[in-house]
Parts: sequence; C-alpha cells; structure tokens
Amino acid sequence: MNQGYESFEHIIIDNCSDDETPAIAAKYPHVRFISEPDEGQSDALNKGFRAATGDIIGWLNADDFYMPDTFKKVEYVLRDPKWSGVYSNVKFIDGDGKFTRDLVVHRAMRLMSLFHCYIPSTTFFFKREIIDDGIAIDKDMHISMDKDFFAHILYKGYKLRFVNDFFASFRWHDSNKSLDTKETKTRRHKEGLTILNRYLGWKLKITGFSLAVYKTVGMFFMVVRKGMKAFNSRYNLKLD
Repeated sequence: MNQGYESFEHIIIDNCSDDETPAIAAKYPHVRFISEPDEGQSDALNKGFRAATGDIIGWLNADDFYMPDTFKKVEYVLRDPKWSGVYSNVKFIDGDGKFTRDLVVHRAMRLMSLFHCYIPSTTFFFKREIIDDGIAIDKDMHISMDKDFFAHILYKGYKLRFVNDFFASFRWHDSNKSLDTKETKTRRHKEGLTILNRYLGWKLKITGFSLAVYKTVGMFFMVVRKGMKAFNSRYNLKLD
C-alpha cells in the first residue's frame, strides 16, 4: 500500500482458507475479500479480473509486493491510448524477504511470446479493455497460463510497453510451481506447443520431434533475448 496513490481497489480471491487469512484481511477496511471455492489459480485470477472495477488491473501472488510509486508510473504510461499494458523487470527475494537477484527482461516481441514467458506477471498491468475483449486466463493451462495470456493479448493486436525499472518483488520458495523439474519442463514445452498452434493456426501434433524443434527454437530466442537487453536503456521511464 506504500504507493502514494489513492485511487485503487484491493481484491483478495481466497479459496475458503481456514487459516488466519480472513482475520488478517479484515484488519484492512479497504480490502474486498472474496472467499469461495474455485477451480485453481487460473479460475481465481479470472474471478478477480471480473470483480475489478478500475480501468487498470494488475495481480500479485500472496507473498509478492509492489515497489513504492509503482501505481504512479503505471498510470503515467497507460494514459497514452497507444498502450494497453505495461510491465518491468522484477526483483527476487527469498522466504525471509532478503533480496537475491534482479530478473531483467526486455521489450515485447509477439513471436517470442509463443516460446518464452518473458513478461513477469508480478509487474504486469493492463487496461480492462483486454478483459472486455474476452481475453482471460486459460484454466486448462497448468504451467504456462501466464505465457498464454500474454500471447493472446499480443496476437489480438494490443501493444504492451516495457519499462526498464522494477515494479515489484517476487518471493521465491522451493515449492514454487515454476521450479524447473524435468516433469515441469516437459509439461511447459507441451503447453508451449499448444500455444504455438493456437495463435499461428497450426495443427502440429505433440510428438518427441515437434517438442525437440520447439525447444530448439526456444533456445535460439534465448540468445536473441540476451541481445535485446543491451538496448534496455532506451526504455527508461521519465515522468513529467
């Protein structure tokens, strides 16, 4: 809440927690607390998007937080009708809240969004016109739902601006869903191929060969991404 910005709402989507979550939320009168059964993280996110009444929407996981003055920066960028969303680099912290590293990303590239989730969801904000256009989190995606969401936005023609700053901190636990286990990597590649088919209109079958090709192209884009970061200073934000 350390934003110096008054015009915001705070919605918590809770799956019937039996811990201290309801009591903690009750301490903050501005919080809209919705506790009901859901079908998982993606379903909860979609509920939150639909419940939001503001013109700009963002989301955080339970242990993440925004850096000071992020709302001011986001509102400044999204005043421009050219942009439908904005995102930044992200800071990683451990379970004790200690800084561990910076994750530096780069400007948006539509084709690359089919192979890499380079937009940190913790730093992403978007105009509600995207939700009104029927774009939502795919509940059938278990690992790559955020990558699919961003690809959907970009392939619908919306423009996303990268800002070379840090809007948020992401708390990394050993139990994080996105840990790179062999099983998780395989599932990520399978979902990635589904995303590729969806937005390019292809019908590639999920086979060992197609997954190997998908992975190889992804490795090529990894090299491209490193080169793109060299130009990040072009995307520094200067507030009027």
